Amino acid sequence: MKETIKKKISEKLAELEKINQYLFDFPEEGYQEYKASKILRETLMNNGFEVEKGAYGIETAFKGVYNSGKKGPTVAFLCEYDALPDIGHGCGHNLIASVGVGAALGLKSVIDDTGGTIVVLGTPAEETSGAKVEMVRQGAFDDISFVMMAHPSALSEESGTSLALNAIEFDYRGKPAHAAHSPHKGINALDSVIFLFNGINALRQHVPSSIRMHGIITNGGAAANIVPEHAVAQFYVRAPKKELRDEVTEKVIAIAEGAAKMAGSKMTYKYYEEPYDDLRTNQTLSKVFNLNLLDLGEAQIFQNASSRGSLDIGNVSQVVPTIHPWIGMGDETLVPHTREFAEHTLTQKGKEALYKGACALAMTAYDVIVSKDLQNEIHEEFEQKIKS
Repeated sequence: MKETIKKKISEKLAELEKINQYLFDFPEEGYQEYKASKILRETLMNNGFEVEKGAYGIETAFKGVYNSGKKGPTVAFLCEYDALPDIGHGCGHNLIASVGVGAALGLKSVIDDTGGTIVVLGTPAEETSGAKVEMVRQGAFDDISFVMMAHPSALSEESGTSLALNAIEFDYRGKPAHAAHSPHKGINALDSVIFLFNGINALRQHVPSSIRMHGIITNGGAAANIVPEHAVAQFYVRAPKKELRDEVTEKVIAIAEGAAKMAGSKMTYKYYEEPYDDLRTNQTLSKVFNLNLLDLGEAQIFQNASSRGSLDIGNVSQVVPTIHPWIGMGDETLVPHTREFAEHTLTQKGKEALYKGACALAMTAYDVIVSKDLQNEIHEEFEQKIKS
């Protein structure tokens, strides 16, 4: 059966490489991925999938389904396809989407025999306010047995963790006045923002070293000779676990309130992007994937180095067994979010990563679908993690 999967993906490889190239040539930012969504939907429809456009009320999202008509687990392959401003596909989402579709086509070649259902979810805007968060909220994963996607990287790494994230905007309102003639008649909103930054910098020594707090000033006033009436700052608060993220966020909000009182301004705040939860890798599922990737000729799979970034698939992993492994493109000097990284997805090494990633995902899904023991082990681990 696994040979059948590999043969099918090999047959479809030229088509998958064209998708990879097309997404590279026409990069689209989050929630603007109309071309990407269309080509992925059309590929699935042309290969026997029923596809819903604009799934879950998200215009550039989609849901593709192939049901074998026989009982069995439902596996979801996730596709990301948003690009970065100016950089293009510097995070390799063109490759992620191609791998996800390729895995679905490979698994489809055997699922009529094994039973089960394949779901392919197009998930926009991972780089900003990730659609997966809203999809979780709407129950998109309630009937899914397990979820997988593969992300290109410099070297292959096993699925690991990610940082939980809150994105908070603080809006301060003061009172304008002539900054030289009558500054005492004004209320300086920018002072509050400066107090906010100083307060957060002081907080750093009283939180675990794993916490990341970083921000920018998006509005600092209109002119130097006017007491700033309006000032705005945006901050990311990240932590290894969502519970710690929320605990630190409360402290940051308290500092923001104090900063308003110190300058006499009025403060409001909002979460300007969706909150990302931490990724909780299902180790049972991850080990099966690693074995398949090694069988495909991968020389070495490294341990996940650290949870440096934040991923909206973290929210998915809180509700269903999930893995997010990293597929190496054979160059340890590659740095994500660069033009060089984007260009590497089109090289021979990038194409090899596409094939290996698609095959490893499909073969892993096959292993789980045909093994009740594996299914039970995966879900027992998931339930234990949720309780802990």
